[in-house]
Amino acid sequence: MAMPDSARPRPLPTSASYSITVRLYAVPDSSVVGRLANAVSEAGGLVTAVDVSESRHDRITIDVTCSAANGEHADQIVASLRLADGVEVHRVSDRTFLLHLGGKISVESKVPLRTRDDLSMAYTPGVGRVSLALAAHPEDVAKLTIKGNSVAVVTDGSAVLGLGNIGPGAALPVMEGKAALFKRFANIDAWPICLDTQDVDKIVEVVRLIAPGFGGINLEDISAPRCFEIERRLREQLDIPVFHDDQHGTAIVVLAALTNALRCVHKGIGSIRIVVSGGGAAGTAIVDLLLAAGVRHVLVWDREGILSPTDPSLNPSKQSLALRTNPEGVTGDLHDALQGADVFIGVSAPGVLPAEWIADMADDPVVFALANPDPETDVDKARLYATILATGRSDYPNQINNVLAFPGVFRGLLDAQAGQVTTEMLLRAASALAHCVSDEQLNAAYIVPSVFDPSVPTAVAAAVRDAARPVERIRGDRGME
Repeated sequence: MAMPDSARPRPLPTSASYSITVRLYAVPDSSVVGRLANAVSEAGGLVTAVDVSESRHDRITIDVTCSAANGEHADQIVASLRLADGVEVHRVSDRTFLLHLGGKISVESKVPLRTRDDLSMAYTPGVGRVSLALAAHPEDVAKLTIKGNSVAVVTDGSAVLGLGNIGPGAALPVMEGKAALFKRFANIDAWPICLDTQDVDKIVEVVRLIAPGFGGINLEDISAPRCFEIERRLREQLDIPVFHDDQHGTAIVVLAALTNALRCVHKGIGSIRIVVSGGGAAGTAIVDLLLAAGVRHVLVWDREGILSPTDPSLNPSKQSLALRTNPEGVTGDLHDALQGADVFIGVSAPGVLPAEWIADMADDPVVFALANPDPETDVDKARLYATILATGRSDYPNQINNVLAFPGVFRGLLDAQAGQVTTEMLLRAASALAHCVSDEQLNAAYIVPSVFDPSVPTAVAAAVRDAARPVERIRGDRGME
């Protein structure tokens, strides 16, 4: 019997990341599919596919694929299916776990190995000629090996997504995913490197030792403040670009989104007041890039309150951040910081921003609530107050996603054979990304392009490449003096 509308659970925002396939045995009844769909709907799930995999005179086997909001919700959907008349639940498969079986990436040869001649050129003895040539001319390594198109994705597992310090093994699926994105969006060969140490000296030494095989280093999910020192020391010691995506990739996309948000509300970047929630890796990089882009008024709030240089409890990285943003020593809580502010940028924790506080901001407030998976504010309530709202989630408009930046950034760095990452490169990347949204496309619900827009990595790569080449020419000229 169908559940009355008043008794149905409130619909939950479902996600493919909690997608399940339920194999059921059912009586051969023409109405069974409808009963199954109704059971999923009554539990608040979303049916995405129904397939009859086997039919017999006494039984049919049906695979029902549906999306849930979380693991508990998936269990509720299965329980609802068990109650359907004439149905037996045989097996439940989590499609996300199935996708990860055996890993998500592999190594494939780019050259044929079908004959003796193929082997003699690709391996011994022919490969020896290439090795001797590179020993004599090491500057050609990037041209004659995978180095020119390869990136090491390095983590210690200390700050994985919003999951915290879960270690290198648990971080591996995330690094695999990063490598898959590199290949999909920029045709870059990336390798997951998960280190079983969180010692700064050891991480720097290991990365330095493996660097000859790579054209760039992408640091990933390393906790602050250690990530700052690791990146600084590696940049000093290596002749290939080192890029901490949690910092600079986030900063690029945030600046691009802010550029377009300000186009919508007709405000200038030099006159706005910004509050950044979170003084860790992402927050620090966002602030630095905003200041470089011309922002003059920004306060950072964290668990200590508004970061102030007069606060002796701040660690050195936050003390430095306070000096750059709050030389007057303003103090207070997040609500105090938001009074009259034009922009809120959250890279902190869920629920720190009650939606009602947005009403205390300036006219046409811009809110970027980027904590994942749960934003800093209730998105549905915040829509009542914010003129422009962005999150880090794919199920809301204006997703601030690093995949909009890092593939194109590294494509440009590798193409230019750059030896370093500069602030000018980051600024140009952000500008190129912002301009992937045309005036005709721009509106409050579309301030960043789709991650599947093919123009994005191309535009970002071109911007980084153009910014990198003058740096390399200057370095080359000095080397010839």
